Amino acid sequence: MGPGAPLAGLTVVEVSSFVAAPLCGLTLNQLGAQVIRIDPIGGAADVQRWPLAPGGTSIYWTGLNKGKRSVSIDLRSADGQELVTRLIAEGDGIVVTNAAGLSWLRHEQLAKKRPDVITVHLLGRGDGSTGVDYTVNAGVGFPLVTGPRDHAGPINHVLPAWDVCCGLYAALSVVAAVHRRHRCGVGARISLALEDVALATAGNLGLLTEPQVTGTERQRLGNAIYGQYGQDFTSRDGARFMVVTLTGRHFRDLVEATGTGAAVSALADALGVDFASEGDRYRYRDVLSGLFATWFAEHTADEVTATLSRTTVLFERYRTFAETAADPKVTANPVFSVLNQPGVGEYLAPGLPAAFDGAHGTSTAAPAIGQDTADVLTRQLGLTREDIERLASAKTIAC
Repeated sequence: MGPGAPLAGLTVVEVSSFVAAPLCGLTLNQLGAQVIRIDPIGGAADVQRWPLAPGGTSIYWTGLNKGKRSVSIDLRSADGQELVTRLIAEGDGIVVTNAAGLSWLRHEQLAKKRPDVITVHLLGRGDGSTGVDYTVNAGVGFPLVTGPRDHAGPINHVLPAWDVCCGLYAALSVVAAVHRRHRCGVGARISLALEDVALATAGNLGLLTEPQVTGTERQRLGNAIYGQYGQDFTSRDGARFMVVTLTGRHFRDLVEATGTGAAVSALADALGVDFASEGDRYRYRDVLSGLFATWFAEHTADEVTATLSRTTVLFERYRTFAETAADPKVTANPVFSVLNQPGVGEYLAPGLPAAFDGAHGTSTAAPAIGQDTADVLTRQLGLTREDIERLASAKTIAC
């Protein structure tokens, strides 16, 4: 985004790795902030995380660090730590990190240099112990309600949902803290635990409230949707579709499109139910799906798409990532723009999903490790060329 971006003029220092903290920095950058990523010399633990481009560059790392600036510093040395604290204190006084055990990055230490400092520390668990998305997810309950109804063991979903939610909560926290500082002149010490994000989400969705209040708990449903009518179907040529009816009109349109009106009416009479009720649609989803499945099996994917597109029914064909990447929902979507990423090549990269005044902004390439070290230290801290050469010779920085 340009100078009119919501966070234009704001500088955030990021000391991070993996998903949640880098996603926080990426989101703030896409909102217009300058994000200075502090990398240890050689890169953090995730710098070579899969998938890799043919030349060995991490597609994962570059994806989460688009648009940032990279300063490479020896974080174990006193001089290196002093440089980072100066970048925070002499800049806008904002740091986001998930680095554990760095006492010199604690809020209390930084506040000695800048009382209104804003620190965001991402944790695994609220007590400070470690946790990652998949271990946190295992302890919350989702893997035991994911997958086919007859499956006995846990199934992990592939989306790192708590990392993503945590990163977005962290970005929101930064924006809220900056707003409060503007009004009240005070800093903020923010801690955000991955596990607490997962637990809060499960609670907000009623998954933890249900056993407390009703004594029951969610069961596996396969591809059905709890409390609503939703199911996957296979077309004559083997394509899979997810079909959802949230309202009575959605359901009536599905019945009409599939030519099952008489059968559905007879079923409702026999059971003494009203399929205008979402509860009844959910309770008798299996027998309803049996009726609809015949129509899907008799029609090709193109025929299914053409027919349902003329209705209010909510549906989508299941696609692979490769199919999605080639689909107009990506290739003709203003969220995506062409990006030439060194080490990766040219591809369509997403900008900010939210449009401000009709514009999503475009992505810029992720930096090479340390490519901005000399420039940032010169501009932000006023270091001279001789200072840069001295620090580089001492291996305190890498340019």
